[in-house]
Amino acid sequence: MTATRITRFCLVRHGETDWNGEKRIQGQIDIDLNAAGEGQARALRSALAGHSFGAIYSSDLLRALNTARIATAELGLAVSPAPTLRERHFGVLQGTTPHEASRQYPEVHRHHQARTPDYDNLTGESLVAFASRVMAGLEAMAARHAGTSVLAFTHGGVLDVAYRAATGRALHLPRDFGLPNAALNWLERDATGWRLVSWADCRHLARALDEVSG
Repeated sequence: MTATRITRFCLVRHGETDWNGEKRIQGQIDIDLNAAGEGQARALRSALAGHSFGAIYSSDLLRALNTARIATAELGLAVSPAPTLRERHFGVLQGTTPHEASRQYPEVHRHHQARTPDYDNLTGESLVAFASRVMAGLEAMAARHAGTSVLAFTHGGVLDVAYRAATGRALHLPRDFGLPNAALNWLERDATGWRLVSWADCRHLARALDEVSG
């Protein structure tokens, strides 16, 4: 990839689910959108209408894939499922609220809250393994679509990794940036690396949750 061949990414977190509202860790459990999330996906149509994309990708989990299908219905491009855009597998914490996790798995919860990079939450993905999987997928898309714009529907954890890759914020540090549902997040990739363009644009939404821990 040469310096003049910039790949521009619009990364979109899926619309709201019932588990988002409950602050329940979804991970790779396949929870679909609720009515509010479907409305957020429809609101994305106007926000995306003025942009031209060379490709559209989505995590193959329902909450992302259905956000993509609703939001891109008028763009005239097929949505390609991409497992590399899946949320992190949170191991035994999947399906729990923070309160439940702290009682049922106190040691795992402590590592989760501390963002211990090489800890896999017992049978899940460590932050290091997750970040490697996510960035390998994004790098492949950047090379495949060099010089164009890519629209990708994904999850809070994936956005967390991408933001850190573009800004140099280490995986173990607490999050100091937003990850709202159905917001637009713009990055660029060229020969010099990843660059943050704009983040957490929610102007098309009446409301958006940001319940992601860390």
